[in-house]
Amino acid sequence: MIERLAQHGRRTAYVVPAACWVLSMSLLAASVMVQQSDPSAARGVPGFGDAAWWWSAAVLTLQAVVLWGWRAYPRAALLAVAAGLPALMFLGEAIGVGLVAVLVATYRAALAPPARRLAPTLLGAGALVAVGVTAAGIRTSSAGSAAVVGGLLQGLAAVGLPLLLAILVGARREADAALAGTAEAQSRERDALVQVVVERERTAMARELHDIAAHHLSGIAVMTAAIGRQIDVDPEGAKRAVAQVREQSTAMLRDLRNLVVLLRDTDAPSDPAGPVRVETLAGIADLVGRAQESGLDVALETSGPVEEVAASGAIGPLAQLAAYRVVQEALANAARHAHGARCTVRLDVREGEHVEVLVRNSAPGRGEALVHHDPGYGLVGMRERAELTGATLRYGATDDGGWRVALAIPVAVVPAAQTTSTGEAS
Repeated sequence: MIERLAQHGRRTAYVVPAACWVLSMSLLAASVMVQQSDPSAARGVPGFGDAAWWWSAAVLTLQAVVLWGWRAYPRAALLAVAAGLPALMFLGEAIGVGLVAVLVATYRAALAPPARRLAPTLLGAGALVAVGVTAAGIRTSSAGSAAVVGGLLQGLAAVGLPLLLAILVGARREADAALAGTAEAQSRERDALVQVVVERERTAMARELHDIAAHHLSGIAVMTAAIGRQIDVDPEGAKRAVAQVREQSTAMLRDLRNLVVLLRDTDAPSDPAGPVRVETLAGIADLVGRAQESGLDVALETSGPVEEVAASGAIGPLAQLAAYRVVQEALANAARHAHGARCTVRLDVREGEHVEVLVRNSAPGRGEALVHHDPGYGLVGMRERAELTGATLRYGATDDGGWRVALAIPVAVVPAAQTTSTGEAS
């Protein structure tokens, strides 16, 4: 492709000077024939074979050579071509044939940057054209003032018309370049926005997978550890633990299926097992109950009409899912890092403000060592969920050596009726 463009550029470099030469020589020949048929129609034009005619043909040829050879120096080429006009004064009224090359050279020079250096060149070229035309007019006519005026007008037109055309073409090129630049910038912006959306979706999927797998696998790990101790001393208890492991595995598969269905472009799940369930604040009670069944010492406390707020639309589904996942992740962290510690999950609805979700666990029980794990993405996922829903997340160690996670979710509308109930989930 580059080679083809280079070949096209070389062909263009030859074509323009050759076309100028052919046109100039054709006009010169036509002027000679007009003068021979009617001497008064083209005064001062030399005939074929005269020395002046051969001189003029040589000057026109030299103009074409300059246009071709000095392409890299458009301003110098313009002055050199314009200098041919005084040399063509012997053509009389046919001196205009030398303006063809001047017009082309002026157009080229006007398009070549920088434009601020063009004015002296244009003035010089216009002056040379005016001198040549004036000298030719004086040679063929005794009216010197008319010849001077005609020369000035010819010089102005010779540089002014191609300059105006070059300005228009340059403005069009700049507009096209600006449009192309804008289109390219918009394309890059669209690509960047698409990339941001893709990264957000990938982060959201990774967060969901982490929360689902971490919660259930933590419970399975705790129960399988208990099975290892019970299998010899308490076979019946080990059997119950195996059943709980099966329940946790089934629950994890169900949650993964729900996530996959939500990610698919479909309105209904293809699996006939049932509709996709979106977790809410009301489902935290079941979450705590399953954690108790897996062996975690956890209690649930509620304050205010939690279920009414969850069903009223005061908290959006994304915020309720975030609260559910935060509790799920906090319980999973407690099972992994502080096995044997007592946990408390508290849901508190405050009128006109927010719903606060608090998960707190004490230090590990006696004989239970603190389990260390490599840093994961649990807390990162909690922060991201809070940011997406406009909630406030706080977490950190407590004075008794435990851990505390608090999520405050803004509430749009809270029911007027307020009740308070405190108790442990069973």
